[in-house]
Amino acid sequence: MRPIFRGRVGFKGVVSPSPVRSRVGIVGCLLALSCICVLARPGAASDRSWASSASSAILPSSQTNPPNIVVGFLGGFVRHDEPHHPEVQLIQDLRQEYPNEVYFGLFENRKVGVAYNTILKLLGTKEGDALSDDKKRRARIVLFGHSWGASAVVSLSRKLERVGIPVTLTIQIDSVAKPFQNDWLIPANVLEAVNLYQTRGLIRGRRKIVPADPAHTTILGNFLWEYKGEPAECSGFSWRGRLLSKGHTQIECDHKVWLQVRTLMGRYLLNPVVTQTDTGEPALLPSRNDRDGSPQR
Repeated sequence: MRPIFRGRVGFKGVVSPSPVRSRVGIVGCLLALSCICVLARPGAASDRSWASSASSAILPSSQTNPPNIVVGFLGGFVRHDEPHHPEVQLIQDLRQEYPNEVYFGLFENRKVGVAYNTILKLLGTKEGDALSDDKKRRARIVLFGHSWGASAVVSLSRKLERVGIPVTLTIQIDSVAKPFQNDWLIPANVLEAVNLYQTRGLIRGRRKIVPADPAHTTILGNFLWEYKGEPAECSGFSWRGRLLSKGHTQIECDHKVWLQVRTLMGRYLLNPVVTQTDTGEPALLPSRNDRDGSPQR
């Protein structure tokens, strides 16, 4: 096993998506994902209206214009405030660790535009206005997401590229592209990108991401996470969701995956609140680093 932190990885060309993903396969995958996300909602979850959810989708930290921005996207039809999802728990924990210097936002994957406008506002501008070169250079943006949320990460990166805003790091967890989306070609405004995926079950994550411009973007790796033994702890998730797509649910529930995500983010987030329980940065290893995107046995 190779550690996740590697040197620059270059690609000579762009690899086309796998021909196996036919139109029928995509439709079937979307239907299955829709069923899983609906079934995954806990019975005790709040049944707020979509209007209420939209109004509170932006979750600011305590500082108005911080130097660092972290934006996450949830998968499927999961709301930003469903507490049993680890993405929500991660954002809550990070706000406590970095109370003053970082903005943390969590959005539904359909709200790429809302997240985009939020970032522009944090940088002191708005859509249609010119952003100074100094503000562009100062931007330190980390994006992450699971499933459709991982695809939203790439879509948001492209929107930011069009206005010249750099993205420091993107993290895709078992990325699944919506129709007409491209979640495998990382735009040139992204400095570093990493892809974590699994290949078991009805819904399988994107095996490989590549840079649109290897001279500007480093792919840290395409890391395969395998779940052959006991399932990851998925408290609050429906057994039906775990049955229909076990691997896709397990990688979201796997605390080791989210510890890896926090380790990656920690390379760019400044001045955390240190407690007596802190034991230093976890030295985690992914299951495998599948750099060429081919199946591994």
